[in-house]
Amino acid sequence: MIKRLAHICIHTNDLAETQRFFCDSLGLEKGFEFEKDGDLFGFYIKLGGKTFIEVFKGEPAEVGNIDHIAIETDDIDQVISELRANGYEATEKKLGGDYTWQSWTRDPNGVRIEFHQYTEDSLQFKGGVCQVDW
Repeated sequence: MIKRLAHICIHTNDLAETQRFFCDSLGLEKGFEFEKDGDLFGFYIKLGGKTFIEVFKGEPAEVGNIDHIAIETDDIDQVISELRANGYEATEKKLGGDYTWQSWTRDPNGVRIEFHQYTEDSLQFKGGVCQVDW
């Protein structure tokens, strides 16, 4: 019945900077645009397969905001390098308690982004218990 995450919606005050972060820095592709009264109002960003980030111009709600989105990568070192080369901060990669490499940043709207690079030991595929200390 349930197949996969379809999309996550975020709001922005700066559509161009949000597009620069996701498309220019991370190499993602814009899927399509939304127009309202003849002006650009938002767009879809392709994450792979049938998963997207939906971006709309406007203020985010104070209640119910998402905590973060996690994006899978096959080269976390390259993601960190590209972000930093484009003027964005990215944490050093860390092997999480789930045995998956991770690095964190924020998009121009303050949304926390976690990049995941799975390993052959990642609990997402092997199962088990992830011991956390946070």
